[in-house]
Amino acid sequence: MGFECVKFEKEDAVAKVIINRPDKLNALSIKTVIELHEVFSSIKKDDEVRVVVFSGAGGKAFAAGADIGELLVQDMIGGKNFSLRGHELCNLIENLGKPVVAVIDGFALGGGCELAMAATIRIATESAKMGQPEINLGTIAGYGGTQRLSRLLPRGVAMELLLTGRIIDAGEALRLGLVNKVVKRDELQKEVDDFVKLLLSKPPFATKACMEAVNHGVEVSFEEGCRIETNLFAMTCGTQDMKEGMKAFLEKRKASFTGK
Repeated sequence: MGFECVKFEKEDAVAKVIINRPDKLNALSIKTVIELHEVFSSIKKDDEVRVVVFSGAGGKAFAAGADIGELLVQDMIGGKNFSLRGHELCNLIENLGKPVVAVIDGFALGGGCELAMAATIRIATESAKMGQPEINLGTIAGYGGTQRLSRLLPRGVAMELLLTGRIIDAGEALRLGLVNKVVKRDELQKEVDDFVKLLLSKPPFATKACMEAVNHGVEVSFEEGCRIETNLFAMTCGTQDMKEGMKAFLEKRKASFTGK
């Protein structure tokens, strides 16, 4: 696939998606969002891909937000379509059925922060800066930021960040739980590679089931969430990987999962 704003690479079971507008700090133009949606849609259908590494080119930003020039000319109808397009992309990433590891080096602001929050895991460098500064532009987060931030963080903390537009550094993002890990830039590649290798060592169906249980269960009552978990647990019991995992444990050896 050839794209103007996005780079896509695939190596064995790992897909790499890179927002490629470094001269614009990887700002999310409409074209960029459309291309990202196309890329992630293809990944969702690709059974060979088991993990996605999602990053931004240039070393200065994951994505520094929306393309303000495009956003400025939107009226109410255009604004709604602008928001819906972003929601579709973030929902696709969140429910891809495969772990998406967002690599945050530099700015992840506005829509960039929202894309990162839609990912499964977030690994940041010490130079990372995150936030939802839309309030300073007279608007609010439009790609799910008000909803995901208030689910990832305590409501009061999320409200403060949304109402003030305050940008936080990597250390605070880690303390609040907005990112999973902060590493030095020169250690980033090894950290990501090691984490991807760890994810690939796990059984594919159980990985997907775990993500589905969390993503769907968090939106419903605890009782309904437990029903979702029970059904997904039962489905894993019908897989060869579950039998292999149990046998390997009893035989005191490393399991060899096949995705069946």
